[in-house]
Amino acid sequence: MTTATGEPLADRLAAQLQKAGADEVRFVAGLDELAALADTATGPLLVTGTDLVAHTAVLRHLATSPVGPTVALVLTDPPVPGRTAVREERGQVVDAGAVDALDGDATGVFGGALRVGVSDLPTLAAAARAAAVGVLPIATPLGPAGEVAPFGPTDAGPAGRLAPAAAGGPGSAVDRLVAGLAALGTLIFAQRVRLLVAHRVDDAAGLAAAEAAVTAVDEDRAELRLAVKEKDDFFSTYFVSTWSPYVVRLAARLRLTPTGVTVISVLFALAAAVLFGVGGRLALVSGAVLLYLGFVLDCVDGQLARYTRHFSAWGGWLDTMADRAKEYLVYAGLGFGVSHAGLGNGWALAIAAMTLQTVRHMTDTWYGVLHDEAARRPRSATGATGGIGDRLNAASTRVQADTGSLSYWLKRTVVFPIGERWALIALSVALFNPLVSLIAVLVWGVLAFAYTGALRTLRARWMWVPVLDTVDATLHRDDGPLARRLPVVRRMGPLTLAVIAALGAAVLLVAALLGDAPDGLRWTVPVALLVLLVGGLGAGAAHNGPLDWLVPAALRAAEYLFAIAVGVVGGAPGWLIFGYVFVLTVHHYDLTARLEKRQAAPPLHPATLGWEGRSVLLALAAIAGIVSIGMATLGTYLLVVFVVSVVLAWFVRPARSARASAAPVGGVAPH
Repeated sequence: MTTATGEPLADRLAAQLQKAGADEVRFVAGLDELAALADTATGPLLVTGTDLVAHTAVLRHLATSPVGPTVALVLTDPPVPGRTAVREERGQVVDAGAVDALDGDATGVFGGALRVGVSDLPTLAAAARAAAVGVLPIATPLGPAGEVAPFGPTDAGPAGRLAPAAAGGPGSAVDRLVAGLAALGTLIFAQRVRLLVAHRVDDAAGLAAAEAAVTAVDEDRAELRLAVKEKDDFFSTYFVSTWSPYVVRLAARLRLTPTGVTVISVLFALAAAVLFGVGGRLALVSGAVLLYLGFVLDCVDGQLARYTRHFSAWGGWLDTMADRAKEYLVYAGLGFGVSHAGLGNGWALAIAAMTLQTVRHMTDTWYGVLHDEAARRPRSATGATGGIGDRLNAASTRVQADTGSLSYWLKRTVVFPIGERWALIALSVALFNPLVSLIAVLVWGVLAFAYTGALRTLRARWMWVPVLDTVDATLHRDDGPLARRLPVVRRMGPLTLAVIAALGAAVLLVAALLGDAPDGLRWTVPVALLVLLVGGLGAGAAHNGPLDWLVPAALRAAEYLFAIAVGVVGGAPGWLIFGYVFVLTVHHYDLTARLEKRQAAPPLHPATLGWEGRSVLLALAAIAGIVSIGMATLGTYLLVVFVVSVVLAWFVRPARSARASAAPVGGVAPH
């Protein structure tokens, strides 16, 4: 087809791909040639049909999407014969094929373009070869985990590794390709088109209409609006994102990087924390204003990354870590302010707020992993056969689809997201004092935790999808050498054992807080330690129960409560206990951030000793009567290990890899 400017549509698409960042554009004669290209490629491939009319920004967003290695363009156009319909959940394409094969569950249609990450190139080659001979590949359990068994024109194989293409199924090469990738179980993320334009065309009339739609949209203005999250929380949507795009445009003109904006937001939060500690109405109001502006910048760094398409694993990791550090620094400022003003034990409230929020975040992370894993599995495999969990899931889906309704905003607000937390802190501090602010954060946080915990437990029991067995459970439990050597008690299950460990630490803490002489409990610390170590008896057991995704959160709670209890028993100052638990949270957020960014374990992870190793050292310090010295020493050690690990992971090792890749091969230098 020929465009309005007289050039072939395929040629214009090739030029757009180059503008979108493609190093090289090739036309392949067929899927066999594409398979051969995938066999030799060393970088991600951006594969498109030649019937796509779209803004260049659509292709650039697809090429630079940070959500995952393999991403497919998904449109809301009505499905037509020969096109692949898709079903997506939580941004993942979980099924793809003819619209009638999806049993009415289609949520969109494939847009004729996808980016395939390096790790998925072998799967792409297998899918292309299968599609070239008119068959649909089927995932097989044969071979090592993560590998794709080879396919050939006559390879029927055991268990039906190849299946004939369904009648009426996708007809074009690129449609058959994406259906094959989905059939092989490839994790494909969906790239939706919002505000911009993308259409697949079949004839001259469709081409003309699509070109007119593209011309009618201001691409740069649309990209600026697209920098704002489509579905954000109430406070962020109405009190930040209404004007933050102007800050984004200014930051782009000043050539600020998203990382630079993140650093500035940390400084704003630090200044707010200092003012909260100083006290006085002017300082509290000024701190509240700085906290709000810091949150605006916290939104701007992500919006700037989306607007400029400057994404990096380092930037994503730093943003996650900075968010938590900022919030807990503010808690520290509030806690100091309460104690400084003589309003009560502010450090105790700050420690409670930080501990509660961290355990909440751990459940959020692992429930998200569980939900994603459930979305990738066939519904028959999840045991989803009705009941209260089924009804809750359906109700949640309906509410989420009713964007902007009262029920939608209530659901998003009641869980107490970060925007609402920062807004509550700023308002309560400005109008009242730090004590009211910390109490408000704790009360709303407890209610939100109870609400989400109850509903997620019911839904998880309904889904019955193990997730810790799909990752390195030892790493994400944060087990040390002692836990790995303890005997395994399988009958009770790892979650029950972890909860017992947390309850033992909680009992010691309550006894220390209520007792007149906490130091008299020093010799009960070994007993509490033995109860705590019960959690390690499940380290070697299978984590495949419907609620075992709660194990990491339970172990975090157990370690934090034990450390706080030992600190109280040993008479350590509140600021020291806060600082030690803060270092622990930084370590654990590092693990979850790496999980979310699909990164390997920290370089020095074994040196962190594990949750049980650290607890043993604190118990020994309590018995020796040197809790403050032991807590300060261990906390400093862990902080140094963390900093060195960060430097190694994000700077030293990448630099070595870059030098190694630049070295001449075989000792022959290029001329």
